[in-house]
Amino acid sequence: MAPNGGTYFFILMVAGAAFAEHPGGMPSDKAALKDITKKLMMKCHSKGYPAPKMMLLKSFFNSSDLPAGDRTADQSNTPLSTFLQILNFVTVDTSRDSVIQQTMDASEKMMWNCSNLPAMIKMMRSSSEPSACYMKAFVAPLSWSALTARTEDSNFDSNDYDSLLWAAKPVLEDIPYATMKLPPKVEGKNMKKMMNMLREVHESMTDDQRSEVLNWMKEQITQSQFNCTMRPPPKEKSAPIHRCKQSLKWLDLDALTMMGPYLTLLSPDDVDSSPKEKLCDFFRSAQFNSRMTRATKMKPSLGKKFIQRIQECFSEKQFPENMDKLGPLACYYDAPDLTPDLSKNLLAQLEDCDSPITSKLKKRLINSVMSNSSSAQALLDLGSSVTLLSPKQLLAVPKKNLKDVLKSLGPSIKWTRSQLHILVKKQLGDKKCAEMLGKDLMALQSVAAGLPSCVLKNVKAQEILDDPEGLRNVSKKMRKGQLKAMLQGLRGNLSTSELVQRLQGPLLHSVSLTRLDKANITSLEEVENKTWSLTQAAYLAKKMRDLKQLQYRRLHSVLQGITCKMIDAVADSSTLDMAQALTDTPQWLSKVQAGCVARKLFMTLEKERSDYFQTITEKEMDMIPSSLLLYLPPWNMTDLPDSVCPVFIDKMETANLSLLPPLAPSRPALTQRALLCLAKGEDLTGLTAADVLRLGSLLCELQPSTLRLMAPDVIKFSLQAMVSCQHIPQRHRTGLIQLVSEAFGSPSNWSSDTLESLGPLLLLDERAISALPNKPWMKDALVFLRSRLTHTSEALKRKIFDLTTTASNEARKKRAATSDNTGNTVAPTELVIEELGKDNVYWTAAELDMMSNSTFLATVEILGAISGYSAEQLDVLSKKAVEAFGPVSQMTESVVVQLGCITQGFDSSDLAKLPISLDTLEDIGHCGWRDSQCLRRWSRCGRVLLNTTT
Repeated sequence: MAPNGGTYFFILMVAGAAFAEHPGGMPSDKAALKDITKKLMMKCHSKGYPAPKMMLLKSFFNSSDLPAGDRTADQSNTPLSTFLQILNFVTVDTSRDSVIQQTMDASEKMMWNCSNLPAMIKMMRSSSEPSACYMKAFVAPLSWSALTARTEDSNFDSNDYDSLLWAAKPVLEDIPYATMKLPPKVEGKNMKKMMNMLREVHESMTDDQRSEVLNWMKEQITQSQFNCTMRPPPKEKSAPIHRCKQSLKWLDLDALTMMGPYLTLLSPDDVDSSPKEKLCDFFRSAQFNSRMTRATKMKPSLGKKFIQRIQECFSEKQFPENMDKLGPLACYYDAPDLTPDLSKNLLAQLEDCDSPITSKLKKRLINSVMSNSSSAQALLDLGSSVTLLSPKQLLAVPKKNLKDVLKSLGPSIKWTRSQLHILVKKQLGDKKCAEMLGKDLMALQSVAAGLPSCVLKNVKAQEILDDPEGLRNVSKKMRKGQLKAMLQGLRGNLSTSELVQRLQGPLLHSVSLTRLDKANITSLEEVENKTWSLTQAAYLAKKMRDLKQLQYRRLHSVLQGITCKMIDAVADSSTLDMAQALTDTPQWLSKVQAGCVARKLFMTLEKERSDYFQTITEKEMDMIPSSLLLYLPPWNMTDLPDSVCPVFIDKMETANLSLLPPLAPSRPALTQRALLCLAKGEDLTGLTAADVLRLGSLLCELQPSTLRLMAPDVIKFSLQAMVSCQHIPQRHRTGLIQLVSEAFGSPSNWSSDTLESLGPLLLLDERAISALPNKPWMKDALVFLRSRLTHTSEALKRKIFDLTTTASNEARKKRAATSDNTGNTVAPTELVIEELGKDNVYWTAAELDMMSNSTFLATVEILGAISGYSAEQLDVLSKKAVEAFGPVSQMTESVVVQLGCITQGFDSSDLAKLPISLDTLEDIGHCGWRDSQCLRRWSRCGRVLLNTTT
């Protein structure tokens, strides 16, 4: 049952006192508490929860239910004013803001009795009123402050502690920097409760926050159970607690259980701190797998260390029988030959593993699973790994079994072009252009992407348009030519207007502007709920403008077609609404549009007040979308008053700098203003790790010289946080690498764990990549790092190639026979080619020439998928193709599909002999053909090879 009005006001009275300045009570940063409360209340507001009515709150204020001791002589000075100030900031129009501020300003000089907070929360938990969201937002930061207090009176009994944890949870879920202030010490059962709550919010945290939590957990465990600390020695000579010995076995069963998904952030040395019997008990109980369900990707060095330690718990024969407990560790298990049943079990755990080494293991397991059967069930057991079946294995699968499997796996499976060719042939037989019923097309799911265009032209509209979801699924991976062919067939049965209304996804994107014009679109309702291509959106935006239906909040994907001319034409009174509408859907906003909207908004605001940005209020700043504030000119940035710093920092913390051009002059100005706000007029030595975290993406813009002004521990934290940066200015990189070396030592001496942690920074420097030592673990570490990067440099690709193809020890020689230490070349092997993937482009022509025909046949599709070969490499590979498949005149279309970009190596006369259809031509269009190779007899050759099929 919900508390009555008097009870609610009592709650607010008690809670609000925490915002007051008070001697001797719970320490509290009023500005920070208000800031967090405002953010949480804004979330309530964005979800549409109604705010508590003012009249109702006033009746609460006058309620006779309130205990006399909880009322003051001047009721206007109660903590209710604090709640109302924040609530009004979130929900009330700017025009009324000054009135509210004047009415609700209070001295807030009340004492805070921490013991009242748990009782208040228990009452609130029973409430079902939507407006209680705002009150919960008010209580959450107070609860977290109570939990993290360093005073002696901050201890709570078990039930009260539960209440505080429940109330504080939203803070950790929604306020990134809050985790930087964890409780100094938690005792007994409360420690397990706190760690359980931290496990629950693991997913919502950044990597930096998770690392902070891990270090805090380690410190809590070692202090409470072993009375020692893992922190660096303090500067003072006399420390209250001694430093833990390196040999301390602190990672016991309780610690393993409490840490849960944070275990994936341990260092390999930490794993050695776990007693063997405790680690074995933890693994045998299957808790490792269950605790890792929401974990982030594990580093190779840690995964291999866990595997090594856990294997010690079993005999060689016993371990495979316990593989179902491996969870994410399965990605690092180099399994021996296994029975079909064991292979199936392990394969199921490798679904999320994507390293080249894992692909080799998957193929071994597939061969084991398929050794006794090619039944539908055996195929289903393979899961998504079915795409690793060889062409020979696919040919051996009965047509019916394949059909059942395709239906089960859905549309997301990704096949190679050669596999698609085989699968389609199994469905169509020798009739390449056979008619296909709509239901049969839908049943093909992912394989539909391999159908010839001539089949798609004959599909009946009514048979497929009645299943929009199925149509979207089968078309999502089709090439442009296939989509055009399907549209051509559909147009024969329906009018253009009806067709456009019923199409979705890739097929809709393939409708030309000429056809779109014939659809006779006359209202916003016809376009607002569809996803259009950029060119279509530009056409439709102009049409909606001409129809006077440019309602920005309803345009959705059409927004991407809005031009700067349209933006400039918006009335001043509608500019803010237009700006907010555009930025509410950032996926449709381009850099050019963002710049135009920002310019229009700032000009409009300065018409309202010439000194707008010199006198801007918090409320006014809050109304400017973060993505547009990024474009504020440097001179306006300098003029911003200090009073708006809290809102400015809030916006920078979550701003997406990718909308801002890399060389935009506002980038350094934004960074400088944010630092001034955080430093509050002091020098940068006072900044904390939590302050740095609040910079958001601006952290990536910091100059090395600026970083050097911070405290040593904050410099280290900042560098570790910068690992996640998507962009670091080129001019900062050399100095940054130097700073990394000073803080963490020379990269040549780094452990695998350090390289896996800091590698993204080091990889900014091509010379640093080339200088990395060829240690046994280096390749695995670099492959792991590459999977986390949005862009891979040529230097990194080359380094991984060299490490893969260099025999540095006997074990590596067995896996990859490439170049020995004397410099003599050895032929590329099938295993190495499979592992290298697109990095096979770095083989020399001489090395490729030593490849055997059997290796070429086994890997031709991998080699054929690579563009960028030199003329010498293509010359060798095309000769290999003739050796393996026979003369060009005898090559089939299936062979051409496998050869892919290798066909570039044939001269014009040989190209004319190849059986290349328009479908196949489109497959190899990305290879980078020369104009001289576009033969006249190939219709549409130039357009297809340039990927501009219309």
